[in-house]
Amino acid sequence: MKIARYREYFIQLPPRRVHNWASKMRTPIGHHYILALETDEGVVGWGETPAIATWGGPGGMYYGEDAHTVSHVIRSYLFPAIEGQEPQQIGHLHNLMNGAIKGHPYAKAAVDLALYDIAGKAAGVPVYELLGGKQRDSIAVCHSLGIMENDAAVSEAEQAVAEGIGTIKCKIGLDTKRDVDLVRRLRQQLGPDLVIRVDANEGYRTPGEAIRAAEEMEPYDIAFHEQPVAGFEALAQVAQRINTPVMADESAWFPQDVLRLHELGAAQIISLYYSKPGGLHPALQVAAVASSCNITCDIGGSIEMGIGVAANLHLGVAVGNLRWASVCPVPNVAGEAPVSIAGIYYLDDIIKSPISYSEGHLHVPNGPGLGVEVDEDKLSHYSV
Repeated sequence: MKIARYREYFIQLPPRRVHNWASKMRTPIGHHYILALETDEGVVGWGETPAIATWGGPGGMYYGEDAHTVSHVIRSYLFPAIEGQEPQQIGHLHNLMNGAIKGHPYAKAAVDLALYDIAGKAAGVPVYELLGGKQRDSIAVCHSLGIMENDAAVSEAEQAVAEGIGTIKCKIGLDTKRDVDLVRRLRQQLGPDLVIRVDANEGYRTPGEAIRAAEEMEPYDIAFHEQPVAGFEALAQVAQRINTPVMADESAWFPQDVLRLHELGAAQIISLYYSKPGGLHPALQVAAVASSCNITCDIGGSIEMGIGVAANLHLGVAVGNLRWASVCPVPNVAGEAPVSIAGIYYLDDIIKSPISYSEGHLHVPNGPGLGVEVDEDKLSHYSV
């Protein structure tokens, strides 16, 4: 079986609400690149990349991508490198892609997902079997509150908890006073059992500002602080001065980043997802290095649609060091998700059937490949 051709789509789903964070505010989410990779035997694998122009490593070291840069890179570099190759040889194909162009992990992630989808369909097994087998059946969903007025944030958190959510992530980093008030109100309103985590997305300007914010939040039992500042050294300054654990996200893309974080004592947790390192294949390498450093993880992401959600679920059930609820969207197929708020970021999705959600958990699809069927009518309807 050989890689023969591909189709691409630029998709914009209608959002449930605006989702903002400290480093993003102006660039809209949800404009994703969808890849259909086809073999000479007619097997189609699907990939998704939620590339965001304002998203990248500290100091711009991994720069931004968007759907159109992804299209250019796949057309000019990645597809010519893999055309005519066997899709199951995923490690080899990553070597070919990396030899064709440096960087551009979100573009490579779209190809990687499609390869795994083909390989799983050809073998008749779900992708998690190709990742080493599943260690759990589902992932706990963390509901993310974008930056919004605190009254609206508390109200949304209450609704999400009523729909089974046990962990709330608060986007912070623009106004310390607002941030502390929000976590105080959430704790008072929702009680001691709710897990509250905060994510500044590098928004605090100095380690000192982040440290002061963390100290003021400490009475409200914060599980961990995610990426309060930009840069490895600055993150280490915060981690070594506060009592609450620190998670690295923008600073944790590749295995080398994890090693540097560990050496500096900059983070006890990382946010792991398929897109930052360039696909599921390198994501397993990131997870392995983190595990060897006794660093735990959640499964994060860039507010994926159904294909990407499925991929992150396969990754999440396969890695051993997953310890935290994860920001995996609940695909709201035709607006008929079993919840109205919890994990809902879009009013529709591009897959035909929902992914099972119950009691605050998303369950990994068990069908061949990624286990989701793409609705090509929806691709046409939501193409931009």
